[in-house]
Amino acid sequence: MKVGGEMSENNIKHRVFARHSGVPVSDRLSIPLIKWCVRKTLEIEGVDLPCEVSVLITDDRGIREINNEFRGKNEPTDVLSFPMQEFSPPGWDAAQVHRQDELETGYLPIGDIVMYAGRVVSQAQENMQTRESETAYLTVHSVLHLLGYDHMDEAENKKKMREREKEIIMELDKF
Repeated sequence: MKVGGEMSENNIKHRVFARHSGVPVSDRLSIPLIKWCVRKTLEIEGVDLPCEVSVLITDDRGIREINNEFRGKNEPTDVLSFPMQEFSPPGWDAAQVHRQDELETGYLPIGDIVMYAGRVVSQAQENMQTRESETAYLTVHSVLHLLGYDHMDEAENKKKMREREKEIIMELDKF
């Protein structure tokens, strides 16, 4: 998978803020890849308003603290998604967004993503994938959560989300 370099920061519809916190240099993930995957996933999902997404790439301690605080689980996980909009049924629907959220900046905040870099690296090795492929997959997965997809409740939801992830990854591979 290559990172699309066709867009400059000046003509990008969606704003993505991403940073590392507490991550050893050896485990750092590609911020340009993450930003590109967020933007392309939003585009593929038909998100037609300028949106904003924040991504924090952290270490074991950071993800553990956040997972414990927000989910009551004192354990690390690979990625967490915190939607700021509620879409039902899942997927982008401009009629459902809270437009007042975008008035100040011109960007609609749709949520935050927290990624555990060390887990991304180890899962890539376990799955015999590249670090970039695992990063892209988890980024797509997280953005879908921000858009209301879920895999926790019922088998049908999980199936829909997994199918959508595969479709988007295949679409990203074309670039």
